[in-house]
Amino acid sequence: MQEITIHEQTAGGRLDKAVLKYLDKAPSSFVYKMLRKKNIVLNDKKAAGNEILKDGDRICLYLADETIAKFRHEEKNGLLPGGHDDASHDLRSMILFEDEQIIALNKPAGMLSQRAESKDPSLNDLLTGYLDRTDLFTPGISNRLDRNTSGIILAGKNPAAVRELNRAILSRDVKKLYDCITAGNMPGDSSVEGFLIKDHDHNKVRILRSKTEGAYYIRTDYHVVSRSDHCSMLKVDLITGRSHQIRAHLASEGYPIIGDRKYGDSHINRYYEKKYGLKDQLLHAGTVSFHGMGQILSYLNGVTINAPLPEVFKKIMKGEQLCLPGDPED
Repeated sequence: MQEITIHEQTAGGRLDKAVLKYLDKAPSSFVYKMLRKKNIVLNDKKAAGNEILKDGDRICLYLADETIAKFRHEEKNGLLPGGHDDASHDLRSMILFEDEQIIALNKPAGMLSQRAESKDPSLNDLLTGYLDRTDLFTPGISNRLDRNTSGIILAGKNPAAVRELNRAILSRDVKKLYDCITAGNMPGDSSVEGFLIKDHDHNKVRILRSKTEGAYYIRTDYHVVSRSDHCSMLKVDLITGRSHQIRAHLASEGYPIIGDRKYGDSHINRYYEKKYGLKDQLLHAGTVSFHGMGQILSYLNGVTINAPLPEVFKKIMKGEQLCLPGDPED
């Protein structure tokens, strides 16, 4: 028999999800069978599994130690430590905002948001090392950026914050604006529409002008911040959030993002790599603002988080005579 006491960090999640997290090798059918047979109980009472856990709740597992060990990964026996020195050191320089509920990080270009393979380092791994984690809850990011896109990543620090953050991102109560530099002299602000279809075999999308089976409607709004003869600095509002939408949509309009090796112009990319040492695409998730947040994150309504432009942006803006509003003229 084992007893697990719920603390503030792990409160707010469902009982069944917590048990499945603890017995992470157990099939869900086993967990629900044990709930029905009262071999797993909550506060000494039979539970269905959909109960929301509160601070101070007790989960009792009336199972043999051998059974519990069988359904748990070896490294998860006991509470997992958090706040590792290496992760803390690496992550602190990326923190834009942090409180008891959420954390906002400025991901550098070249880093994965989440690992693609077991040996890949990722921002999510750094986060789980930096924050305390337990057998019942592991912090994780709520939005992702492509490896070669920099900018703001959000994460909840407890189950209730994670749920509300995920809901708000899905319903666009979290508004995200992107900075990018494209090839070409963009004539002015615009709102462009189209249909996006994904080629899963090549991890690439195509933009179509008319509705086709399997294609999704997309809309991308952009504001021209500055432009020169050969390139334009844009602030992009992703009205519909589809995979690779900004990169593919702007490229289909004739203004590919500089440095984009999938949808961009290879000749233009070579010029910027040779002149400025550019290795990644000039796309940056620079601004996040909160509206319509509910529950424990309602205090964030009206809050805006900004991530400073990467140095390579500033270097290219200066070299290509792009300037932000308020910058002194040379």
